Amino acid sequence: MRILAFAVVPALLLAGCTEVEQSDGESALPEVAAPDLSVETMKSITEELSSDAYEGRAPGTAGEEKATTLISEKFAEAGLAPGNGDSWFQDVPLVGISAKNMSPLKISGGESDLSFSYGSDYVAASYQEQPKVEVTNSDMVFVGYGINAPERGWNDYAGIDVKGKTVVILVNDPDFGTESLEGEFGGRAMTYYGRWTYKYEEAARQGAAAALIIHDTEPAAYGWNVVESSWTGEQFYAQSANGGADQTKLNGWIQKEAAAKIFAAAGQDMTAQMEAAKKKGFKAVDLKQKATVSLENDIKKTDSKNVVGILKGKTRPDEYVIYSAHWDHLGRCKPAPDGDDICNGAIDNATGTAALVALAEAYVKAGAPDRSVIFLAVTAEESGLLGSKYYAENPIYPLSQTVGGVNMDAFAMAGPAKNVVVVGKGKSELDAYLEAALKSDGRVAEAEPTPEKGYYYRSDHFSFAKLGVPMIYFEGGDDLVDGGREAGEAAAKDYTDNRYHGPKDEYDPNWDWTGVMGDLKVYYTVGRMMAMTEDWPNWNEGDEFRAIRDQSRASN
Repeated sequence: MRILAFAVVPALLLAGCTEVEQSDGESALPEVAAPDLSVETMKSITEELSSDAYEGRAPGTAGEEKATTLISEKFAEAGLAPGNGDSWFQDVPLVGISAKNMSPLKISGGESDLSFSYGSDYVAASYQEQPKVEVTNSDMVFVGYGINAPERGWNDYAGIDVKGKTVVILVNDPDFGTESLEGEFGGRAMTYYGRWTYKYEEAARQGAAAALIIHDTEPAAYGWNVVESSWTGEQFYAQSANGGADQTKLNGWIQKEAAAKIFAAAGQDMTAQMEAAKKKGFKAVDLKQKATVSLENDIKKTDSKNVVGILKGKTRPDEYVIYSAHWDHLGRCKPAPDGDDICNGAIDNATGTAALVALAEAYVKAGAPDRSVIFLAVTAEESGLLGSKYYAENPIYPLSQTVGGVNMDAFAMAGPAKNVVVVGKGKSELDAYLEAALKSDGRVAEAEPTPEKGYYYRSDHFSFAKLGVPMIYFEGGDDLVDGGREAGEAAAKDYTDNRYHGPKDEYDPNWDWTGVMGDLKVYYTVGRMMAMTEDWPNWNEGDEFRAIRDQSRASN
């Protein structure tokens, strides 16, 4: 997820079922009433879910049981029906792996032997369900950005066999840092090839024994504190038939300063090699050193849960609109200086989960729309979007009959703003729905200012998008009514530096909820438009997800 400031309270949209013509004149959107939404629901559920009693809501814990029970009870109180037959739950098979007895990362064979400490210098985990994992005297290779993209004529693994070796990889894309959106990998905008998840996936496909990403704050979009807290404690993965045997033995991150020492010991200039890696035709570099590291694992298989509620449509109940938000967070994590080790996840994402309930209440009070509306609280977003991925790949309601959806991943409390920020603006026809919802308020929808950070691939909408379902993901604005963009940037930085994925993301009774409630009405309006129109919004021509959507809809 990502955090920005939030939007000004919108004026109440006109009631009725008249239609508003879009600017292109091609279709019309229904004009819907934006009802009152309960700020008390938002406050009470956010406070409850982020209390210490829920221990950070990690999957497979007592905190999960409390959270999923609360959400299902609130869905029922709101007037929804269970969304999976007679059940509120969809089981999501996960395996939890807790690393322990992590050895130092030892590097030998260079100009001098090196040793790096777990936590302060490197972090790592294994995706393999093995009680002990050892990487011993594994040859080290720098593979640039670790990308194999035949359709772009790019292969950082060309000409080298990395089977059984430790690959060292840069985060983000080769054209990170450019000003325009033109380039081999979308210019300044990150593609999925820039995400750490892809880099580990490709390293495994190449047969590597281990993969270490060099942490660099700007292209990673977060500091080492976020990496360390996120990789502390139990890590969750999707259960697989082979117990992760096709994965690398070990994946992790290494501090940039530590990586520079490895390059120097190999007689290489890391800065020069980083520059070389940006150019097509880059050749992997043998670092002429060997890596040795080991850890032990506690392994626990569990069925975590997505929570699913539904409001059946009046006239077209077999057509569906989704609202999604993740209920999970990190559980217990690296302690703060005061000893607090519970990552409460108040903003991320107790607020989004509370929004599902507040929206459900509003929908029921307004009466069922024409199409059915699914309210989906997913698990294991923090572990790689696992809950939404499982639903998308095992849908309770057919994706070909799912019109589209809205994802909500964290509400910030920085106050009202003049804009909203769309992550992935220009990708789909849902932009028109958002613009119509904002029109009466005089706000504007703007593209994210930092597309190089890859936020499009970091929340649950992506699981649906890559299987063709149009999803819109927008957040409150960064141009604050009080203080403008400078204040918005400062608020976002304060959250990222001091609370994001840490123990201090806690509920504050002094929060100003006015901007949040304004945005919540926009979420309501966009989803209600989808639920009332007869249109089937699509991805724009040329978008990466258009073909799979066209194929899916053609089967109906």
